[in-house]
Amino acid sequence: MRFRTILATFTTAAALFLGTSFGQADDLTDRAKAGKPIRIGFAHEIPWAYPGDKNEPLGFANAIALGVLKSMGYTNIEPVVTDWGGLIPGLQAGRFDIITGGMYITGKRCANVSFAEPMGKFGDAFIVKKGNPKHIETYQDIKKTGATMATVSGFVNVDAALKEGIAEDKIMQVPGLTEVLAAVKAGRADAGAGNDFAMKDLVQSAPNDIEVTDSAALPEWTFNWVAIAFKPEDKDFLKAYNEAQAKYLGTPEMLEAAGKFKYTKAQLPGDTKTDWICANR
Repeated sequence: MRFRTILATFTTAAALFLGTSFGQADDLTDRAKAGKPIRIGFAHEIPWAYPGDKNEPLGFANAIALGVLKSMGYTNIEPVVTDWGGLIPGLQAGRFDIITGGMYITGKRCANVSFAEPMGKFGDAFIVKKGNPKHIETYQDIKKTGATMATVSGFVNVDAALKEGIAEDKIMQVPGLTEVLAAVKAGRADAGAGNDFAMKDLVQSAPNDIEVTDSAALPEWTFNWVAIAFKPEDKDFLKAYNEAQAKYLGTPEMLEAAGKFKYTKAQLPGDTKTDWICANR
């Protein structure tokens, strides 16, 4: 499989693209069948999607997407690495064709991109100082204790915190997970919020300083489904992708490929469909 990496750095001003319409672009199906590379966009989010030492796309979301694309006959892939906040604007601007970054399906995002059927279901968790001095297990604990929560700008944890009544000035939004970890370690934030996988990975980098809470302590509505995202006009490709993913998801080949990045059968999405998720998340 041929990989050519482009580093696309977007500032927070990229968020301005969110309200704009999609520019005219070649139909993805036609481009792919013509042998042109399929450009996949993702950020640096271990173990979801991230670039390797040779700039190859790693992480279970990339592994699943690449497996599906390979089953469709497409192996000419061009990774495009950006920050998390640049994923949807980058797709809209035509900088890449697909978002493979492990993005949660939400109603807000469904208004801007077309999601494939889910590839997995995941819970959230918090990182806290060792010993969990403020006894934080839920968003309500953060609210009641007046704690400050750090999370990545654009993560669903921002909306979840606001929904639970946490004051906006108690939500520290930072560019990436490295900054979430730094904020908690330095005491600028009492808790760092993110998906369960990412929080557990952060703990491994600082096991003597922080610990992770149990995602099961959070209410059911905080659990989310992850999917690959496409431009709305690429309907034919999306349909073909969904058909191929349905055959690939849960197979030994898929579980082996994604399992290298901590994905297990427990994360399989079940029967919930994207249309329902868009309306209820």
